[in-house]
Amino acid sequence: MLFFILLIGVLLVVIATTKFKLHPFLSLILGTFFVGIASGMPLMKIVENVNTGFGGLMGGIGLVIVFGTIIGTILEKSGAALRMAEVVLRVVGPKRPQLAMSMIGYIVSIPVFCDSGFVILSSLRKALAKRAKVAVASMSVALATGLYATHTLVPPTPGPIAAAGNIGANGFLGTIIIIGLIVAIPATIAGYLWAVKVADKIEVEDDGEELNYDEIVSSFGKMPSTFLSFLPIVLPIVLIGIGSVVTYQGAKGDIANFFLFLGSPLVALLAGVIAAFFLLPKYNEETMTKWVGEALLDAAPILLITGAGGAFGGVIKNTGIADIIQSWSLGDIFSGALFLLIPFLIAAALKTAQGSSTAALVITSSLIAPMLPGIGIEGAVPLALVVMAIGAGAMTVSHVNDSFYWVVTEFTGMKVTDAYKAQTMATLLQGIVTIVFTMILWVILV
Repeated sequence: MLFFILLIGVLLVVIATTKFKLHPFLSLILGTFFVGIASGMPLMKIVENVNTGFGGLMGGIGLVIVFGTIIGTILEKSGAALRMAEVVLRVVGPKRPQLAMSMIGYIVSIPVFCDSGFVILSSLRKALAKRAKVAVASMSVALATGLYATHTLVPPTPGPIAAAGNIGANGFLGTIIIIGLIVAIPATIAGYLWAVKVADKIEVEDDGEELNYDEIVSSFGKMPSTFLSFLPIVLPIVLIGIGSVVTYQGAKGDIANFFLFLGSPLVALLAGVIAAFFLLPKYNEETMTKWVGEALLDAAPILLITGAGGAFGGVIKNTGIADIIQSWSLGDIFSGALFLLIPFLIAAALKTAQGSSTAALVITSSLIAPMLPGIGIEGAVPLALVVMAIGAGAMTVSHVNDSFYWVVTEFTGMKVTDAYKAQTMATLLQGIVTIVFTMILWVILV
């Protein structure tokens, strides 16, 4: 009966979001209270679990999400994202434009939301397509799938951070970032191959806009240096990586504690924010207040959805479902890498039904968290691979109920049927490749 109640609760969230267009935050909160009341939990206990779940998750990752959003906004507005794109194009060369677009998307979407990243780089994509005489749809899918891969798999993007927090892995963000960067490579390659083999055959009506690549690059004025552009992304990753190494080595003493302090995700992302300030063209109210204010506005709905997911998970853990699951011999049925199919399929169903990758990551991680202790999944690498499995499902698939699908479609000029063939099928391939690669990593590493 508890599982039936939980299923109805999830369906209520999906229906409220898709049918009645209710914001995912309120949908999750209403679903949380339904599960608590229907399961017979004392009313005041429901309130306590909602507050504890929401506050507990926010206490662990709230500021990390905010700092990551500020970094992304400054990279976007200062021209640093374009500088990174321009550097990649120079390195890869004009003869492989789709590969350049995939690599640009992979890098830019680590701190920048994939929707924003596509909009920022859209004119560059179109100009490069004309210069290289490559189909616009092919360039679009290459960029979109590159953005999508790291968006769903690599912190400090909010979705993977929220999933890590829900399953109790927020202390292993360094490992999750490293494994996420690795797993996102085959996902990006899958999108690139779909772009050159399938999307290249899709014709998009020419909008008649005259675009010159060199003129577009120069039109952005003086862009930041390459070093300063990459620093806000690279610095936090390096610091978190060093902290992870110190933890694994079990080092003690003042020096070790200092590096652990620098390597904590909160401090590492704050260091990234400080590095991002060197990108500001001027230090005035426009940049120091308005740009940061816009980042906070962008972060707000993500924080609320993430916190609501924590509340959902808090109630689920206290309904008795966790005890039932832990009493099962799940290890005999879903042992090893095979278990990863469970979070993958749940996340894929939620993503396909309601459209938001972040919501799929948040809800799925809340649902599977009670299962993990019972089957002995603990520690940095196993939990990181669980996050990857959820992320793989959360990219399967992007279609008409996903805002990113419409960003790609509208900015490219593709027909809806062509976008299904190009973008939707590409994300399906990405999800399948990602879960297969994640299962292989499980066999090798765990």
